[in-house]
Amino acid sequence: MNFQIIAIIVTYNGSKWIDKCFGSLINSTIPIKVLAIDNASTDGTPQIIRTKFPQVEVIETGENLGFGKANNIGLKRVLDENADYAFLLNQDAWVEPDTIEKLVKIHQNNPQFDLLSPIHLNGNGDAIDRNFQNYLGPSFTPEFYSDLFLKKNKEIYEGKFANAAAWMLTRKCIEIVGGFDPIFKHYGEDDDYIYRLHYHKLKLAIIANAIIYHDRPQTGKMNNSFYKNQIYTRSVLSLKKDIKPKTHYVLRRLIVKYIELFFVFLGNNNQLRHEIEIDWNILKMKRQIKKQQSNFNL
Repeated sequence: MNFQIIAIIVTYNGSKWIDKCFGSLINSTIPIKVLAIDNASTDGTPQIIRTKFPQVEVIETGENLGFGKANNIGLKRVLDENADYAFLLNQDAWVEPDTIEKLVKIHQNNPQFDLLSPIHLNGNGDAIDRNFQNYLGPSFTPEFYSDLFLKKNKEIYEGKFANAAAWMLTRKCIEIVGGFDPIFKHYGEDDDYIYRLHYHKLKLAIIANAIIYHDRPQTGKMNNSFYKNQIYTRSVLSLKKDIKPKTHYVLRRLIVKYIELFFVFLGNNNQLRHEIEIDWNILKMKRQIKKQQSNFNL
């Protein structure tokens, strides 16, 4: 295969994963160019990468741009260099030697898909990543678990969502959908990107025989930052999809929710609290956020 592939890894104080992440990419069975975008790490990440993996190009942003905006630097390079594919990989993840080759081969045989995701295992490789399991269920990938139980596994499944810890994007996808919306700093970028992907009638595929390892916590609650960003994300996506109720309607809804929260649940209902926060965000951001379904130019 003679395709130009640029692997993009956004780093921030990720020194403990450098060997596994970059080592796995360098050992890929298909030639790839590896690009690290560093968001002003303070643990020496850029220097360690340059020393251990001199074949990796390191770009230091000088500030923490966030996940999406930093990835956009790499996606622009894909377009500027006329590359065929971008492979986005989290700094705390790594691939099998043939993961990227499998993704490219499957895309060549199934060109109707423009975003391809491997299966995400946990860091130990002994289970599917706890969040990724959700995206294999009936709501996102309808046939996957049924085929798995009945041992009728296919190598490719059309899906509705996969988180951006490991994405293969075609050049066509980047040209049409563009980059990540910089309004999302951390979390939510992939939700928005896939919303725009589907809006443009492009398709997402889960590749069942290609895997990556994602070294993140598999038990317990996510940190508070995750939940706060989730609320922010839901608010922004609601506005971007042009679901913009009149101000007086939102205020009435807030009054009803406050009454329900404090007089029915005595203040103890986190779901209602989240819904109230989302409505307040919608009121605050209505004039700031325009409906956005087109691409973000790189």
